[in-house]
Amino acid sequence: MIKMIPILFAIGTAIFWGCYGPTIGNAQAPRIPGQPPAWTPFKPYVFIGIAYLVIAVAGGLVMMKVKGDSFNFTGDHFPTMKWGFLAGALGAAGALCLTSAMMLSRGNALLVMPIVFGGAVSVTAIVSVLKLGSHVQISPLLWVGMALTVAGVVIVAMNTPHGHAPAKPTAQSESATADLATSDTSSGEPEPGASVAGDGTPSEPSLE
Repeated sequence: MIKMIPILFAIGTAIFWGCYGPTIGNAQAPRIPGQPPAWTPFKPYVFIGIAYLVIAVAGGLVMMKVKGDSFNFTGDHFPTMKWGFLAGALGAAGALCLTSAMMLSRGNALLVMPIVFGGAVSVTAIVSVLKLGSHVQISPLLWVGMALTVAGVVIVAMNTPHGHAPAKPTAQSESATADLATSDTSSGEPEPGASVAGDGTPSEPSLE
């Protein structure tokens, strides 16, 4: 069970990051022909940083206290600050690139996200190869897998259904629909003085 915990956290990361793209796509500026966008990708990016600040800093400090960790970041603990800050900077730069991609593609997460995740896997493999250097033997299947990853990204991006969700009805359209329904109901009523036949259809009024 202990070996499954990292896998569960990895699955959680895929779920959260997979939802990240479509969510930030909702923050794109409305497109008005002939006018520039109402805001830039940096506006939602500010609140991405605030979310990181609240969850990572506040949450991290709370969990350090809960786990009985020390608040010392110097000496032997300095790598936690150095590499943690570098990883955070890379994450923030990635968030900015992803936010910009979503804004400029009009929220097309179906195009952007496969490239992000497929590319991330390949970059991780390349960084690992460079880090380990000649200490390990690289299998040719690694390069085959990277090529298949690129092919998979292209296939997913080309065959994922595109489009927008149906627009929500406005109050004006709902009112027009209600008026039309009322008009149809009124036109189906028999005229005063007309009798109704056995089959339910109105007949001509009697002259007697």
